[in-house]
Amino acid sequence: MEEIRIFAPATIANVSCGFDILGLCLDTVGDEMVVRKVKEKGIKITKIIGQDLPFETLNNVAGVAGLALLENIDIDIDFGFEIEIYKNIKPGSGIGSSAASSAGAVFAINELLGKPFSANELIFFAMQGEKLASGSAHADNVAPALLGGFTLVRSYDPLEVIKIDSPSELYATVIHPQIEVKTADARSVLKQQVSLNKMVVQMGNLGGLISGLYTSNYDLISRSLHDEIIEPDRSILIPEFNEVKTSAIAAGALGAGISGSGPSIFALCKGEASAQKVAEAMSLVYKNVGIDYDVHVSKINQQGIRILKDIKKTIENIGD
Repeated sequence: MEEIRIFAPATIANVSCGFDILGLCLDTVGDEMVVRKVKEKGIKITKIIGQDLPFETLNNVAGVAGLALLENIDIDIDFGFEIEIYKNIKPGSGIGSSAASSAGAVFAINELLGKPFSANELIFFAMQGEKLASGSAHADNVAPALLGGFTLVRSYDPLEVIKIDSPSELYATVIHPQIEVKTADARSVLKQQVSLNKMVVQMGNLGGLISGLYTSNYDLISRSLHDEIIEPDRSILIPEFNEVKTSAIAAGALGAGISGSGPSIFALCKGEASAQKVAEAMSLVYKNVGIDYDVHVSKINQQGIRILKDIKKTIENIGD
């Protein structure tokens, strides 16, 4: 294979009670990337459409992640790679923009090299792109992008990521008010210490959510979608957060919270019809106050990054 075209999906990190360790993969929104072998060694970013991002390899998360992979292969190669990025996920949106590029790059390069690394092994390389983007090598976005579904980072040292089963009827609604919140800025507002009582509540919610996902217990999922620690600090960065969250739950959402570092707000729902109803309720809040937004309704993407056979038509539409 000399060239590969892929869909690199958006993701929701933290999922209320799993800061830096829990994430899920979306299906209806994501970037597209083309990666091909070239004679010159190394990695070059040759095209970026949709967003204004750096072309310099060491300043682009896709380049940094790809180089991390190449530095760890055991085989000698006499060629390099060039990468085209068709960006649908806006940076600073809270749905894994940098993760899509980082994970997409290592997935595609790994495929072109004959898959020397497993999907789990690719997570570490993709994390190096996340480190460039936010200053922290976290895996809660890149892991679900590479593995699909829900993922849990059980440990960072050593790195251990577990894919979690989830109900087939579970949908996510995500609304993105058209402002940018940089991950580094969102981390700067967080307290470095939390009380023992809050930690106990958060651990109970995390365990309850994972149990609810495995057993398709929607009531348990609903009761567990509560963030005792991060949301109170970060929600002040997001316009009308409480109103959007309250409207989503009133419309039938199982629960709602901040997607990643924000400003996107997610809601989990049982079934597509409920998710669409929740999307309308969340949208109405921003319509009423005159804030522009994007809204997405998606089933949980169990595959993660996927290879595309023909994306010419889709690529032509990106950036319009």
